[in-house]
Amino acid sequence: MRRVVITGMGAITPVGLSVEEFWNSVKEGKTNFAEVTRFDSTNYRAHMAAEINNFNPKDYMDFKSAKRMELFSQYAVAAAKEAIEQSGLDMTKEDPFRVGCSVGSGIGSMQVVEKSCEILNTKGPGRLNPLMIPLLISNMASGNVSIQFGLRGKNINVVTACATGTHSIGEAYRTIQCSDADVMVAGGTEAAITPTGFGGFAALTALTSSTDPERCSIPFDKERSGFVMGEGAGVVVLEELEHAKARGAKILGEVVGYGATGDAYHITSPAEDGSGAAKAMEWAVKEAGISTDDVWYVNAHGTSTHHNDLFETIAIKKTFGEHAKEMKINSTKSITGHLLGAAGAVEVITCVKELQEGLIHQTVGYKVPDEQCDLDYVGNGNVKMDIKYALTNSLGFGGHNASLLIKKYED
Repeated sequence: MRRVVITGMGAITPVGLSVEEFWNSVKEGKTNFAEVTRFDSTNYRAHMAAEINNFNPKDYMDFKSAKRMELFSQYAVAAAKEAIEQSGLDMTKEDPFRVGCSVGSGIGSMQVVEKSCEILNTKGPGRLNPLMIPLLISNMASGNVSIQFGLRGKNINVVTACATGTHSIGEAYRTIQCSDADVMVAGGTEAAITPTGFGGFAALTALTSSTDPERCSIPFDKERSGFVMGEGAGVVVLEELEHAKARGAKILGEVVGYGATGDAYHITSPAEDGSGAAKAMEWAVKEAGISTDDVWYVNAHGTSTHHNDLFETIAIKKTFGEHAKEMKINSTKSITGHLLGAAGAVEVITCVKELQEGLIHQTVGYKVPDEQCDLDYVGNGNVKMDIKYALTNSLGFGGHNASLLIKKYED
């Protein structure tokens, strides 16, 4: 199998519109949780969100292109632009059919669905936007990234709910490993803070009931009551090692393991014994050819829901045994909220930055230990720690589990 490295990263998040802004916020424990502003949430079961309020698509693309994209696609293109620019990839010097795209969205455009239903009910089908379908379908994030940057290789859209970003990067990694491409632009994107999207998650009782910005997204805390819905995109440039070295690219990290499983258990709850998530972690570590004792850090899915945090803790202990008690476990969602299909991709970026700087970020807001969640969740500030590997998990409705093992790059 060919080695696969990361040569570029891009992020659009509620706490920063670039990797640098995002990472600085992570290190500072800076959040952006507030009452949703996109609509009146008075009659909803939940009220807090992690919105992006200062994004201007014209900063990343021309007006005509932006007009033909919904917000989730705009986020993806913006993040991809940063990632490709950082990678130094020059498409005029590449075989475009060897450069592919794997950018997923768990939902697509709820905005178009809502607008179109209103038009259909009030004005009839003859007044629907001719571009309704290509605007709303989730594969258009990958499609638009491909079009904007001339990527003519494999172009796929993984949809696995909240595991989308991690699966998208994992499948891109596999694509390069088996020589179907030399470069893949990969990640996830989401923009579903709409009345229907927000209301649907609230009806599931998945969203937090807290209105305290400091206590609303508190993964693994005993007082957690659900997640805070966020939005954004994370994109990385994955590249075959020799291809990257031949063009003098700066290598940021290496993907060395990928595990993907299904719980076959429940449409929203992870398996109670943690077996599915545990097997995904086990396979990711095994592929790297190392022992579970060599891994000292997990960037957890950590949504701040009761079931996820409990069953993910069980899964980590099932995978790592007694070593789990020595490890550092944190959740980036304590800072960003839950970015749904974009979450896993942004968390891969977090892992790369942590490996580069030897810093494991705090799980912000964590205060009250839960007897059932009894690992070290990095609740007392950032930890300086020189780590060689970072394992990141994502779990999605439908029983989708994905784990990626990222390694500090060594020639």
